[in-house]
Amino acid sequence: MQNQQIHTPLQETQPLVSFIIACYNLPMQMLCECINSILALSLSPAEREIIIIDDGSETSPINSLTQYGDDIIYVRQHHAGVSVARNRGLQMASGRYIQMIDGDDCLLKAPYDHCLDLVRNSQQQIDVIMFDFTKTLPTKDKESFNDSPLASGSEYMRNHSIHGTACGCLFRQAVRSELEFTPGIEYGEDEEFTAQLMIRAEVVCVTDAQAYFYRQHKASTVHQLDDSKKTKRLNDSLEVIVKLHLLEDRMPHNDRLALQRRVAQLTMDYIYNTIMLTHSRKALDCCLKELHQQGLFPLPDRNYTQKYKWFRRMSNSALGRTILLNTLPLMKKER
Repeated sequence: MQNQQIHTPLQETQPLVSFIIACYNLPMQMLCECINSILALSLSPAEREIIIIDDGSETSPINSLTQYGDDIIYVRQHHAGVSVARNRGLQMASGRYIQMIDGDDCLLKAPYDHCLDLVRNSQQQIDVIMFDFTKTLPTKDKESFNDSPLASGSEYMRNHSIHGTACGCLFRQAVRSELEFTPGIEYGEDEEFTAQLMIRAEVVCVTDAQAYFYRQHKASTVHQLDDSKKTKRLNDSLEVIVKLHLLEDRMPHNDRLALQRRVAQLTMDYIYNTIMLTHSRKALDCCLKELHQQGLFPLPDRNYTQKYKWFRRMSNSALGRTILLNTLPLMKKER
């Protein structure tokens, strides 16, 4: 096993994929399951690079990781948040492609191997492969998958909604260039990163392969929702939306249209989350006032999705907002 103080000879061949695992105070069983899921993939040791960034866990897992020997690179840093941990991994990564993984999740062999095959077998060099995720482990492997026609990231985003998680895509390091996660953002950092990554990508493939197992447990960041965490989540989300909105005017026409769609959808989600997290008319009014000042509300009149059109109409009237406040908390959030 390597860490930041051990210098090893450069590999003769560049790894195909660098896997960046960010972790903090995780049970060892979860972290080991994450690592094992990578080792089970159809990659030789020379084709993979596994970088574990421990974001200052109270107890270092290093003694329990010795079983992996030189299969992993372990780095421990002072607790600075997931964005800083991921950025450190990006700076260290030497692979052609990058895969982000949260240490409490894992990759699923058959669908992820399909993503690897897309990279290996495509006649064009694919910049980003976006895949699906699941919250339940499948009972048996799916044998076939549906892949979208290749398109630029901008073209795809102009016509489709995307899952914004950075863990839901395998992307080429060269396309990322100097793009990194914003330190201090704990909620929504993925949305800022992924939208810009997609705009940069000239060749994108989207597959329905559910290659990522998202583990839900009480220690997950999204489940830590006391009042201060709720406020932090909403503030972070708004900061990301405003940043992306400000980027629009500096982009070519088609890229601007793609980003406008994503910003509108994120704004819709922000209004929705304000209702769901606060159940407060006052909080909703303050939210809409701030969005209006930023030029983000009312939501633009676009035919993005049926859900978007419905939500835009409801949120644009006082009566509709009252209905949303009274009904949304009673409904299960659509994935």
